[in-house]
Amino acid sequence: MVFKRSVEGEVNKAESCKIVVYSCPLDIMQTETKGTVLIKTAQELMDYSSGEETMMEEQIKSIADSGCKVIVSGGKVGELALHFANKYKLLVVRLLSKFDLRRLCRAIRATPLPKIMTPTSDEMGYCDHVTTDEIGDTSVIIFKQDREETAVATIMIRGSTDNIMDDVERAIDDGVNTFKVLSKDSRLVPGAGATEIELAKQVTTYGETCPGLEQYAIKKFAESLEAIPRSLAENAGVKATEVISRLYAAHQQGNKNIGFDIEGEGPATKDVVEVGIQDLYLTKYWAIKFATTAACTVLKVDQIIMAKQAGGPKPKENKGWDDDD
Repeated sequence: MVFKRSVEGEVNKAESCKIVVYSCPLDIMQTETKGTVLIKTAQELMDYSSGEETMMEEQIKSIADSGCKVIVSGGKVGELALHFANKYKLLVVRLLSKFDLRRLCRAIRATPLPKIMTPTSDEMGYCDHVTTDEIGDTSVIIFKQDREETAVATIMIRGSTDNIMDDVERAIDDGVNTFKVLSKDSRLVPGAGATEIELAKQVTTYGETCPGLEQYAIKKFAESLEAIPRSLAENAGVKATEVISRLYAAHQQGNKNIGFDIEGEGPATKDVVEVGIQDLYLTKYWAIKFATTAACTVLKVDQIIMAKQAGGPKPKENKGWDDDD
């Protein structure tokens, strides 16, 4: 895992280390109630200060004696705690994001602790390499495991412009989500508009068998399924009407896998299954279901309870004012 941060203390590298994760700040704990301390002499002030230092040193020393080399804090790191962490050669990392904290715990198999305490062997995590590095001009902290099978991994994207990196990020996100869906349901359907045209054809055929006004609603539902191949054709600079007509003609002949050929000249079609253009079944299923639910919700609204004119408030009328000549 990689985090866009730098270490808090002097130690910036650890190998084969045990890691303790705290979801609280690494600092002196505040009392729940307010109190007043009356100090009369300088010796009492020294004893009061040394008591806090002794308590903090004992806490940090107990963590070091447990075998931990890295401390990850979910809040601020106090100067006194950082001083003793440097003394006992502990690497200190601060992660303010709870999302990053949960991901790190999952990657190193650690249990986040709610307060500063000595961790047990079951609560500590393990990492083979914890190092700091610079990628470009950005300081990062790297948690690297030698084993290939890890719970969480980080993909670094580098590019010349922000637009290129955004496109690559979207492509990676689509690929990861596609693999995630395939692990749940591996069924695929023909892409490039072939599935939508086949559904539209069958729904239209069913609508013709229905008497009354219902057939018009069914045919309009079938017509709405043409949006995907129509959008593909318009984005490719081809007349959508010709593409839709050719797809319908091919599907009427029983060629259910015929879709729009974006690489062909003009309104071309081809068998998309042979060239490996397929879509996820679950994606099509939920897209149609959500769109249908949204349309039905809008159609159920038959009365507007309250309506206001658009725009801001009307200007105030100042009655009795004299007009300036």
